[in-house]
Amino acid sequence: MLHPLKRVTKRRSLFSSFLIHNSNNPSSFFSSAAAAASSHHDDTVVRKVTQNDVASSIKAWFNTRHVTRHTLITRIFQILSASDSSSSHNDAAVDAALDALTLPPLNEPFVLTVLHHGASDGHVLPCLRFFDWAGRQPNFHHTRGTFSAIFRILARARLMPLILDFLQSFRRRGPSFHPRARFNDTLVIGYAIAGKPEIALHLFGKMRFHGLDLDSFGYHVLLNALVEERYFNAFDVIVRQIRMRGFQDRFTNALVMKSLCKQGRLDEAEGFLLGLVDGGKELHGSEVSVLVNALCGSNRFDHAVRLVREFGNSGLVPLDNAYGVWIRGLVQGGRLDEALEFFRQKKEDEGYIPGLARYNVLICRLLRENRLNEVYDLLMDMSEAAVPPNMVTMNAVLCFFCKVGMVDIALDLYKSRSEFELSPNHMAYKYLILTLCWDGNATEAFSVLKSSIDHGYFPDRRTFNRLVNVLCRECMVDEMKELLHLALARKIMPDSSTYDKFIMALCRAGRVEDSYLIHGGLNGASAKEAYTKMIKGFKQLNRGDIAAHLLVEMNKNGHKVTRALCRDVLSCLLQMDNARSHFFSLFEMLSLNEPQHYIYEYFIDGAGHAHKAELAREVFDLMQRNDIQPTSTSRSLMLKAYLKSGRISDALNFFNSVRSHGLVNTKLYNSLVVYLCKIKPELAYLIFLQMLKDGYHPTIECYENLVLKLCSLERYHEAVNLVNVYEKMGHRLTSFLGNVLLYRSMFTPEVYNACVRLRGVKEEGKTDRSILSFLLGAFSGRHKVGRVEDLEQLIAKCFPLDIYTYNLLLKKASENDMGQACDLFNRMCRRGFEPNWWTYDTMVYGFKMHGRRDEAKRWVKEMFVKGLYPKERTRITHLRNN
Repeated sequence: MLHPLKRVTKRRSLFSSFLIHNSNNPSSFFSSAAAAASSHHDDTVVRKVTQNDVASSIKAWFNTRHVTRHTLITRIFQILSASDSSSSHNDAAVDAALDALTLPPLNEPFVLTVLHHGASDGHVLPCLRFFDWAGRQPNFHHTRGTFSAIFRILARARLMPLILDFLQSFRRRGPSFHPRARFNDTLVIGYAIAGKPEIALHLFGKMRFHGLDLDSFGYHVLLNALVEERYFNAFDVIVRQIRMRGFQDRFTNALVMKSLCKQGRLDEAEGFLLGLVDGGKELHGSEVSVLVNALCGSNRFDHAVRLVREFGNSGLVPLDNAYGVWIRGLVQGGRLDEALEFFRQKKEDEGYIPGLARYNVLICRLLRENRLNEVYDLLMDMSEAAVPPNMVTMNAVLCFFCKVGMVDIALDLYKSRSEFELSPNHMAYKYLILTLCWDGNATEAFSVLKSSIDHGYFPDRRTFNRLVNVLCRECMVDEMKELLHLALARKIMPDSSTYDKFIMALCRAGRVEDSYLIHGGLNGASAKEAYTKMIKGFKQLNRGDIAAHLLVEMNKNGHKVTRALCRDVLSCLLQMDNARSHFFSLFEMLSLNEPQHYIYEYFIDGAGHAHKAELAREVFDLMQRNDIQPTSTSRSLMLKAYLKSGRISDALNFFNSVRSHGLVNTKLYNSLVVYLCKIKPELAYLIFLQMLKDGYHPTIECYENLVLKLCSLERYHEAVNLVNVYEKMGHRLTSFLGNVLLYRSMFTPEVYNACVRLRGVKEEGKTDRSILSFLLGAFSGRHKVGRVEDLEQLIAKCFPLDIYTYNLLLKKASENDMGQACDLFNRMCRRGFEPNWWTYDTMVYGFKMHGRRDEAKRWVKEMFVKGLYPKERTRITHLRNN
């Protein structure tokens, strides 16, 4: 039966070739892989690669690590890893579950086997629990060997304080505590492993004083601690003691090599190594590995590779370990390409398969550099070589699938972690959370985060902020609140931007009061956008008092108040009781430090929008009393305040007063004309003429509003006259002005008549001056035009066409020829104009008028598909057709 991942080994080049290209789009990766597979000719039928295939194969590979493990040990660690709680209730449950197993008699070999398997998977706390449980069982006492094993496990996990606490307790309780353990040996070994060789030496001296001694194992543990902590003088003394007792072996030689290398005496170390060879000593490779590692650490890579090749060619030393050390040294020295080339060469020439730890070193470094194709190749190599993954490998695989964007596979592996006893590390949690956030799966990302916290991993700043962004964007405010509590419980203070995002999310979720409470806890240290969200939220709740308080606080904290925000607050305040009091109270607080133009203008504007012209006038007068000269903007806002409040006479009086003082300008004229167009078009027209007489140039808005209003009053002569004036100013006719005249001419010939009287016309519209007249005549039926395309071209000479213009042309074309109408519709779409309801309505009605009911019905259906709804006449046509 094929190995789980060998089923897809033939796919390696296929999978790998698409990997990087599609790393941010897993769906396109799989579609591309499947497409490539369909074009791949082979004698065998190769299944399409799917996410399920990959996930199931990876899971099967992960589970191969259990093949070499006793099922009973697997079950023991499942029980020990079931919970991280240290409560007495959980301890009792673990004890009961272990007692229920059919275990062999507890002895040193079995306990060491269990601890070894746990240590290889990084199960530190479960190992400690098992050690504690075993020590409480009747007829079993821990030995020096079991103590040494647990000390090493804790030391590798950098839990030195835990070892020291244990040893202090052990010393206080004396030899009777563990009668089968060699008490003094255990203390010396424990302190040596814990990185306290001075204490270990002191205890060793007391042992010797009482006539006791260490055995070979204890001496070498102490010797290793001395070299690790650079106690080189003591090291030399202990080496002599070892040699005097006949304990010298390959471990002694390796530690002597290590001591020389630690001291930087690399040439002496090499001489010592060659001396061992010349003396006929049997070497096991660790001696060479120590020197190779030191040479790599000193950047003497060329010397190291020469040494490896020399010993490799001699055949005197097994160099698998040295190869691994060489690869690791190259990787740590930043020479990753050389390490990969060395690995490939040795694999090809010698069939070299590095140990699991070396695979992990290469994979983790490649992952860090995002060389994902090569990561995949190494994973395939591991699978083909039947190298079972350990915890480091499995976490790297989880990170790998996150990095290539296959978050579904990564999440599936994560959720199946209990199946193969995967304990995600910090990096796996980080990449899984980040990828889920990128994928928009905020719920799963938050779930993974809580699990990581339960296992002692709190996310780094980047991961935390990314999750904050996603939770706030999705308005998951309850989850966001819990996340903040989790951070604060660990004395991790989120930055102000995090709170700002939370406040804005609460506002979007309609929980403005909650956002205000959070803001209050920050002592007003919120960002401008957060203030804006809260103010708008309280405006919707009609809480103008709180909105005003926030506006003042915002200004005090250095965030400039905008006109729109001030307008929102004032509109809310002016709906409350004692509106005038609230209005001027807010004004005083905002202008307290330094009265400025913009504060006055904001309040004039706000009062005007609230139709409180009298309050606007009070602020305007107060402005002058405080020796602040009103600007043209101030006067324009005051005029608009009168107009919005419907106080036309006051507006005219104010305008005339300003005009009499020679302070009138184009802005005031334009404001007056535009607003009067809505309620007093005759007066607007007269003021417009006065504006021209006074030498001011009206804006396009003035012309367009006035022409539209005059046409609606059927005063076409004045409307066309304004168009003439506009063109004489050197402006090209706007789409709006042209469309207004064309639309009106479809219902009455008076527009055409007015245009002829004022502009003149020639039959073919040969002059620019007569084009508009000719067009109006065509739309009113006075001129015949054979093709609608000709009209389209003439309009383009007169003014820019927009969707409104095309709808007018469609209406004109549909009266005579639906073929031309369809051509025009297609042409319009090709030019980028999006048909609207009027477009479709015109086409449907045209087909109906020409008796083409089936086509009318089809257009109505297309209209509904696009979410457009026809006018009443078109709906009736549709019903009749059905």
